[in-house]
Amino acid sequence: MVEVKEIELKGHIIDSLILPKVFDIIMDLRGDFEVLEFNIGKKKTDYSFARMLVKGRDREHLDRILGELHKLGAGVPEIEEVELIPALADKVLPDNFYSTTHHPTYVRVGKKLIPVENIEMDGVIVVDKQQNKAFCKKIGKIKQGELIVVGSKGVRVEPPERPRRGVGVFEFMGSRISTEKPSKSLVKHIAKEIITVKKKGGKIAVVAGPAVIHTGAASHLAEMIKEGMVDALLAGNALAVHDVEQSLFGTSLGMNIETGLPAEAGHRHHIRAINEIMKTGSIKAAVEKGILKSGIMYECIRKNIPFVLAGSIRDDGPLPDVITDVTLAQEKMREALRNTQIVIMLASILHGVATGNMLSSTVKTIFVDINPASVTKLMDRGTAQALGIVTDVGVFLPMLVEELRKLK
Repeated sequence: MVEVKEIELKGHIIDSLILPKVFDIIMDLRGDFEVLEFNIGKKKTDYSFARMLVKGRDREHLDRILGELHKLGAGVPEIEEVELIPALADKVLPDNFYSTTHHPTYVRVGKKLIPVENIEMDGVIVVDKQQNKAFCKKIGKIKQGELIVVGSKGVRVEPPERPRRGVGVFEFMGSRISTEKPSKSLVKHIAKEIITVKKKGGKIAVVAGPAVIHTGAASHLAEMIKEGMVDALLAGNALAVHDVEQSLFGTSLGMNIETGLPAEAGHRHHIRAINEIMKTGSIKAAVEKGILKSGIMYECIRKNIPFVLAGSIRDDGPLPDVITDVTLAQEKMREALRNTQIVIMLASILHGVATGNMLSSTVKTIFVDINPASVTKLMDRGTAQALGIVTDVGVFLPMLVEELRKLK
């Protein structure tokens, strides 16, 4: 028996390509639709509106279609009360749990539509009726008895839109990755955005891979930290090790940063760097004792900038500051990213994707990598709001710092 449900779409649904995506999803899932009302905004600031019937061959088929449309912001005319089921045990969800997107999300509890706090992709929604609040939580943090949202009833999602007037370099675009984009122009816009955010007291996080050191750009990132342009640093053992190696020996992976030539016995340098930090017990202690006198980690310690070094199976050492417990590292990353307005990812696909999974779609995100496939992978994993710049971080960071100097 055919099942039917009425849905509504409102906003810049044409410019943001939301409407054609809705049609595509319905047809791809072998459903049907009938447009009941369609009003197109006549001015650049006007919203468009569409009301339509969505048809499925049965209730299960229709729910599957509606579940996908829901991610694009499609909702029922009168949003219903959210459905809640208690968690059966710690880390155990009800079967029909609602899986979050990273778009701003609201749930109707009683007569109120309340925002879901700390939203990120692939989480669940927990409702606290006493506080009249809703939270996004990961399955590993669920406690027995917590009220979990099931199904999509009572849930409203607001995906980012692209108004016709545009919103600068970070506007919602269909294709953001190209080796032919004017990098210098983009860098100028990014520098202006950074200064604007900092003047308003906003927060900027940087995710960095060891290529920042290998390409000779460490001093530029260190300068950004020193000048107050970075509020949190997310990285792995490798970035910190090679940063310390450069500071102590002038090399990265045993190669002289200035000449590009291998240093004598340079293959030992990264282990020697780890050993020097091991002797003192931490990066902070090495700075305080005058052993570490420059570099990215040095500036983080001097400026009291929080950093999270998340471990990997391939790490040498690792350094004492590296968090080897994966779930603890995730929590520390989330804490560091809280209330962040801009995240700059520099040649780190591993930590870039991990960070992207923790961000709301409203966070302005820049991903810089010399490999176009790395930028594509980040977006394919869900961080569609990212501005992808395909270039060498050794070129990008000096350009960015130069523009920041001009603006300051």
